[in-house]
Amino acid sequence: MQYIPLMSFRDNSIDSILAQLAALAARPLDQAHAMPPEVYTSEHFLERERERIFRGGWVCAGRTDSLRSAGEYFCFDVDSQPVFVVRQKDGSFSAFANVCRHRMMTLLKGQGKCKRIVCPYHAWTYDVNGALLNAPHMDSRSEFDQTALGLHPVRLEVWHGWIYLTLNNDAPTVDSLLEKLSPLVAPYQMEHYVQILEEDHVWDTNWKQLTENFMEGYHLPVAHKATVGGYFPVEATQFAAVPSPGFTFQFFEKTTEAPVGTAHPDNKTLRGKQRVTSVMPTVFPSHMYVLAPDHLWYLSLQPQGVSQVKIRYGIAMAPEVLETCEDPDKLIADTAAFLWQVNEEDRVVVEGIHKGAHAPLSTSGPLCWLERENHEFAQYLAAQLCN
Repeated sequence: MQYIPLMSFRDNSIDSILAQLAALAARPLDQAHAMPPEVYTSEHFLERERERIFRGGWVCAGRTDSLRSAGEYFCFDVDSQPVFVVRQKDGSFSAFANVCRHRMMTLLKGQGKCKRIVCPYHAWTYDVNGALLNAPHMDSRSEFDQTALGLHPVRLEVWHGWIYLTLNNDAPTVDSLLEKLSPLVAPYQMEHYVQILEEDHVWDTNWKQLTENFMEGYHLPVAHKATVGGYFPVEATQFAAVPSPGFTFQFFEKTTEAPVGTAHPDNKTLRGKQRVTSVMPTVFPSHMYVLAPDHLWYLSLQPQGVSQVKIRYGIAMAPEVLETCEDPDKLIADTAAFLWQVNEEDRVVVEGIHKGAHAPLSTSGPLCWLERENHEFAQYLAAQLCN
């Protein structure tokens, strides 16, 4: 008798996947399951995400203190649109399509500093404000309006030190979407934290599996037992009383023995339990961070297909921690090494569950109360995609 894998019996059509997601999102948490494997493996589902979420919503490109002086820039992709963010002479930030107006050559790479932006193909030259300054040999044309060929601007908003971008000029403001998150993070004054590291990496997993892993503490005592897991009393985890459509979060405490995550003695703004408590927001769809009294670290995700995700990863530290440290270089190196070990523990897990999602006998199981945010994420996805 010929064996037919279970996957052959699955209905992988986009309509079936969306129907399963909508039904799952409608359940209460105590009856909820993880999302079905096809949510992570379907190319059709990913294209719907790109169209409705990444091309129409806000994504976090990084922090303002990545760009500390005029002319400093970094590059970022908003879905398939290359973008660069640059600091202007007046201290403000601008974003532009990272594509020349002549033959669509990509202009800048990575991060750096410039006074002018020169296309590496034909040397069309732009000011950092996007205006076209010079187009060699174009004076032979009977009509050439240089003022009409500036770089296309990309909408940018700054929120508590984060830079958000969108291709959608009609999207609600970041401030309105995160209005209820603002008072929760304000006491930490994270806009003053000093960035010590920012890197881009690519992992072999689906972007949603990394997002879900970040937002739940159920795995910490197991997957992170060699690093942060032993300092995380899971029973003290607290969630929002009422979910918000633009984000989710949790509060968690660290024991005083934890190597990172508690307030420095010179911190005068956090009181009582706040001094050992971190807030961990996930700003939908793909920006997540741990905001601790002494540091923060963050991920901003860009899907590179169903089986790869590009990660912008960064670390910042509370200013008083660096100001009073006798050897700040060692502190920065030790903090970066420790948190990267945490990241590597996560990489093993999320690449493993993505491999499992492709397996023919894989099915999704019931969620634990500590995975509440995973269910809220499913509800967010259903609201964006299932109509």
